[in-house]
Amino acid sequence: MSTEPIPAGYKPDSQGRLVPLSQIKQVDLTRDELVLGFIAEAKQLSAALRAFRVRAHDDIQAFAELSAEKYGAKLGGKKGNLSLVSFDGRFKIVRAISDQLVFDERLQAAKALIDACITDWSTGSRDEIRTLINDAFKVDRIGKIDTARVLGLRQLKIEDPKWKQAMEAISDSLTVAASRSYIRVYERVGNTEDYQQINLDLANA
Repeated sequence: MSTEPIPAGYKPDSQGRLVPLSQIKQVDLTRDELVLGFIAEAKQLSAALRAFRVRAHDDIQAFAELSAEKYGAKLGGKKGNLSLVSFDGRFKIVRAISDQLVFDERLQAAKALIDACITDWSTGSRDEIRTLINDAFKVDRIGKIDTARVLGLRQLKIEDPKWKQAMEAISDSLTVAASRSYIRVYERVGNTEDYQQINLDLANA
């Protein structure tokens, strides 16, 4: 899109052509004004939320380090997850770290070992297990494998040596591609022990 200033009395259309305002229907001008107004406000809200998330993450991490250093307190749980509660117990802030897990090429070796197991096993259970396996290794519309389904295979109590080797290959093939921090804020509901999340999602507001 051109960065040149738009001449007074004109407005660019969807193809970048400059159209005189006098030739644009009033309903189109009103619609354009409505859309641009909300877009400007939405961008401000998005920037504010992004700044809030960064500041909250940094401040919470700084507090956790200070608390551990000065007071020896243990906050939160594994992988940097933290829960901070206000003095009166009414409000709670949770910082959760979510890992994006992916499989490397060793997953194909695991699939080959599993297929060998199915071939060796009895006919009676082969169809059901093959369906389960194929479903677990099915890719979605963008070519990704459902991590939870594949990892769920490790819960099956199967003692076949090839199967165990396949499960080991699945575990070895799993790597953390990226980690993302989430900030969630909660308020206690009345005098109960339950907390209700304070909504920061426009779609669910």
